[in-house]
Amino acid sequence: MIALFRKEISVFFSTLIGYLIIGIFLLINSILLWSDLSDMNILSYGYADMDIFFITAPLFFLLFIPAISMRVFTEEYSSGTIETLITKPITSLQIVIAKFLAVFVLVIFAILPTLIYVASIYYLGENVGNLDLAGIMGSYLGLIFLCALFSAISIYASSLAINQIISFAFAILLCTLFYFGFDILSELSFFQNFDLFIQQIGISFHYEMMSKGLVKLSDIIYFVSVTTLFIKLTELVITEKKA
Repeated sequence: MIALFRKEISVFFSTLIGYLIIGIFLLINSILLWSDLSDMNILSYGYADMDIFFITAPLFFLLFIPAISMRVFTEEYSSGTIETLITKPITSLQIVIAKFLAVFVLVIFAILPTLIYVASIYYLGENVGNLDLAGIMGSYLGLIFLCALFSAISIYASSLAINQIISFAFAILLCTLFYFGFDILSELSFFQNFDLFIQQIGISFHYEMMSKGLVKLSDIIYFVSVTTLFIKLTELVITEKKA
C-alpha cells in the first residue's frame, strides 16, 4: 500500500502538469486576494481576515481536485495495469486508500502555501496580531475535511469512468451536486417542510459552519462518514474488477 501511495505521488510530480495545476490554484487565489484586478481583494476589503479565501476556495477545488483525480483509475484501465494491480497481495480497500491518500496529500501541498496569506494579514492589520487565529485554524480544518470528501468523490468517479475526460466531468458533477444541489433542492416549495434536513445532507451546510471557525462534532462526523462512504463505494467497484 505504501509503495502504491509513493508511486501515485511520484507520477503526479514526474510531469509539469502536477506543478502547473498547483501553481494555477495558488496564482488565482493570490490574484483574488491581493490584486487590484479583483473586487474582492483584501486591501480594498479593509478587514484583516481570510473570509474571502474560505468562500472562494471550495469553488476552485471543485475543478482542482477532479483534475488531479481523473487519471487515478482511468489510466490503470487504459494501460491495462489494473489487471496486474488487482492480482497483487493487496486488498481492494488498500488500493483505494493508497490512491485516496495520494490525492489528498497533493491537495494539502496546494493548501500549505496559503498559510503565507495568514502571516501577511497578521502583520498588515492596523494592529499587528489583531487576527482571529483560532477561527482561521478552524476554517482551515473545515477546508481540509472538504478536500478529503472531494478527493473521495473524485476517485470514485475515476473508478467508474472509461477515460479521463469522462472521469473529470463526472467528478465535477458529483462534487457540485453534493456542494450546491441539496441547498437548491431545499428551496423548492415541495420540500419546504424538510428544508433543513435536506440542507444538512449537502456539503455546504457543514462547510459554512466550519468556515466560520465553528468546529462542531456533528460536522466532523458528517465529513468523515460521507468520505468513508465514497471510499467504500470505490472499493466495491474495484472488488468487482477482481471478480
